[in-house]
Amino acid sequence: QVQLVESGGGSVQTGGSLALSCVAAKLTYSSNCMGWFRQAPGKEREAVAAIASAATTTYYADFVKGRFTISRDNAKNTVYLQMNNLKAEDTAIYYCAAGRRPYATASQELSIWREGLDNYWGQGTQVTVS
Repeated sequence: QVQLVESGGGSVQTGGSLALSCVAAKLTYSSNCMGWFRQAPGKEREAVAAIASAATTTYYADFVKGRFTISRDNAKNTVYLQMNNLKAEDTAIYYCAAGRRPYATASQELSIWREGLDNYWGQGTQVTVS
């Protein structure tokens, strides 16, 4: 059973920073696209950022570009999301997501991951910005 365990959420003032971590267990970690979705109250889940298995290609939603940075440490089976200059609209539950299978290209990995239909999911961690 694959497990994704998030940590690092919390409350912060506008303009502040938070760092999220997600550790993957029982996963061929280095072969999977990893990243973060979020869901705010009353809104649909949306993709935030992802990093392909080779760690050379990333995806960022327009609303976090320049503020959030995603990275991964394959030796630790961990993906990170550094969030800077946080805004009230960043308030949401943040979910770690891992692609279920590798693909031939990083572009394919990220595309499939963003669809959100073939991912493993963590339990989520709350981020509140006020």
